[in-house]
Amino acid sequence: MKRVVLLISLITSTLLTFAQSGVEVKVEPIEMMIGEQAQVTVTVQAGKDDKVEFPTYQPRQQIVEGVEVIAAQHPSDNILQLTLTSFDGNLYYLPPFKVKVNGKTIESKSLALKVVEVEVDTTKLEKFFGPKDVQDNPFQWSDWSLPFWLSVFMLLLLAVAYYLYLRLRDNKPIMVRIKIVKRLLPHQKAMKEIEQIKADKMVNSENQKEYYTKLTDTLRKYIEERYGFSAMEMTSSEIIERLTTADDQQSLGELRQLFMTADLVKFAKYSTMINENDANLVNAIDFINQTKLENQPTEETVKPQLSEEDQRSQKIRRVLKTVIGSVIIISVLLFCYVVYSIYQLLN
Repeated sequence: MKRVVLLISLITSTLLTFAQSGVEVKVEPIEMMIGEQAQVTVTVQAGKDDKVEFPTYQPRQQIVEGVEVIAAQHPSDNILQLTLTSFDGNLYYLPPFKVKVNGKTIESKSLALKVVEVEVDTTKLEKFFGPKDVQDNPFQWSDWSLPFWLSVFMLLLLAVAYYLYLRLRDNKPIMVRIKIVKRLLPHQKAMKEIEQIKADKMVNSENQKEYYTKLTDTLRKYIEERYGFSAMEMTSSEIIERLTTADDQQSLGELRQLFMTADLVKFAKYSTMINENDANLVNAIDFINQTKLENQPTEETVKPQLSEEDQRSQKIRRVLKTVIGSVIIISVLLFCYVVYSIYQLLN
């Protein structure tokens, strides 16, 4: 009884193994023209833990005479795909594929692959021509038109750039030189003019009006530069009042007396004594010495003012330089693109 049970178990296990492990094979298409390709798919039904071993095929290996393998690949562990081709018309018998599952060989069914030749009408051989040599692609204007017109446009841009360069060369630049001029301080100018009054001996001159006019004008210029208000256009009393407002009380009494005497000489024909003239000159010098500002910059940067024509010329030069630079950059970019396009067309 035990032997019967054991025999039944072995038979059942064997049947289950064959049921779980099988090989399916199919070919698509089953009929093809010479030189075309067919796909053979071998699928193994096995469990995840089963060890599957497919036959190995190399490119250009012949399965049967006249049918060769182009490529072999495994989309998954249980599938083998073969790409086949043939160059001879015939009906080919593809033998079963042998696959090992857990060391046991299982065969698939056999396949048939029909390769059809191209029918040739041998009664009209004069219409068939032999193979032709390699030919160049025919010239097409549409392929070359864009590089051609871009090249023409680039040449025009270069011509414009050269013309603008000639204009720029003829339009000579305007050299603006900044000068540093040494200037006298207000009190230095005033003392220089007073020294000139002394040198001209105007103190002893009979023309007292000229003397006082020169002396007061010198003081007015000094006050204007020193205090920053228009003393040349103000009356003597307005000047004294402005200096008083500015809290400059130094020597204002002598300065007021000097301006009063000058106004009398210039407008009332008043005659002064020589010692009075000397005293007023000394008062003027004292006022300048008491109100002067030291440690002031004695150099002044002078930038010449350009005329409207010079400014226009400079603006034109800047515009020309900008346009020339832009045109050259665009031309270089166009040249690179044209060269690249021609290279693509020739290759």
